[in-house]
Amino acid sequence: MTTLFVRHEVSDYATWRQVYDDFRSVQKANGVTAEAVYQAVDNPNDVTVTHEFATSEAAQAFGQLQELRAAMRAGGVLGAPTVWLTNKA
Repeated sequence: MTTLFVRHEVSDYATWRQVYDDFRSVQKANGVTAEAVYQAVDNPNDVTVTHEFATSEAAQAFGQLQELRAAMRAGGVLGAPTVWLTNKA
């Protein structure tokens, strides 16, 4: 199992969350088997999300989706996100 971590700042959490929730069908269609959203304790607009995939290839393909990039723009993501992949040990 591979987990994709993405951390970014958003302009408004409530707006971002609506776009994120509306994107679930795309997540499922592209191999996301589980997901979670976290907010920094001191800044609710500092968001980290995790998406689990069966393989690292699926995670990498998801990260390259044009639909994902468009959703991030629509959700008010500020700047470039920090992205990393992990395998469960």
